[in-house]
Amino acid sequence: MMHRLMLAGALALAIAAPAMAQTGAAAAQPTAAAEPAPPPAAPQLQLTPSGDIIGTLKASGQFTILLKALDAANLTSFLQGAGPYTLLAPTDAAFKALPQGQLDSLMQSANAAQLQQLLAYHLIAASVPPSKVQGTKGPVPTAAGPDVQIDGSSTPFKVNNADIVGQAAVSNGQIYALDRVLSPQAAASAASAGVNASAVRR
Repeated sequence: MMHRLMLAGALALAIAAPAMAQTGAAAAQPTAAAEPAPPPAAPQLQLTPSGDIIGTLKASGQFTILLKALDAANLTSFLQGAGPYTLLAPTDAAFKALPQGQLDSLMQSANAAQLQQLLAYHLIAASVPPSKVQGTKGPVPTAAGPDVQIDGSSTPFKVNNADIVGQAAVSNGQIYALDRVLSPQAAASAASAGVNASAVRR
């Protein structure tokens, strides 16, 4: 618990966003699924570990936009630290698929807090290896506060509505390459819709 509290404080200082200081909860592992899991699909993107999270992203060449965003949010040096961390890393193609103008808006200095919050939603303050994901399904808290839903019972594995298209274990944690940029607002809306639907069914 002390490690988690220290980590939360370090992250809050690294990104200078007051909302980040709420990262006090320990990162939970997804709950086990009731049925046997299918074998994982072959990753579409081959990630070769190259030192830490940042070194591996740079070596891949598929994360240039994410790397620029991490620099802008003052998270690069943080993700070069000891960790362990798990980064849910949207590819360049995932960022380019955002609605027109959204990426440019996020990268403006006036929207730094929004960018920091978005990137923190892609960061888990613990190492979550594939062995913990396969055959499981459930919420995992992020550094931004809201949970992501990891589904290791599907093929391919998913995080919220994004497919995991590549994975690498690196010196300070794990990287999961995603084919979409995660949205905490969209996840909250989907969860709310699910609750409302359940209430109607009752």
